[in-house]
Amino acid sequence: MNPIQRFNTNARMSQLVIANGFAFVSGQVPDNAGAPIPQQASEVLAKIDAQLQAQGISREQIVSANVWLSSPEHFAAFNAVWEAWVPAGHAPTRACVQALLMLPGLDVEVAVVAAI
Repeated sequence: MNPIQRFNTNARMSQLVIANGFAFVSGQVPDNAGAPIPQQASEVLAKIDAQLQAQGISREQIVSANVWLSSPEHFAAFNAVWEAWVPAGHAPTRACVQALLMLPGLDVEVAVVAAI
């Protein structure tokens, strides 16, 4: 049995957990709440890149994504950034829902799972 590895852990959560051949990246939110959606989306996806790359994992290995948007009005703008970020031919499964995020001005959160 492979051990479970936890990275960037605090009392509440780990930013990334590796278990059973998968890497689970926690929900990432932008640092700049209130920024335009393209900027928030880019920040979130850059954070995901950083978490994955620190473990030698690429975007091509992402198999699933969960996206939370504060409003359906942000769907098209988010998708424009997402589609430029996802490697051609490697789109993961994805769920995208409207949600009230935890801080005012946060309009996007994304969590992913990657195969390793």
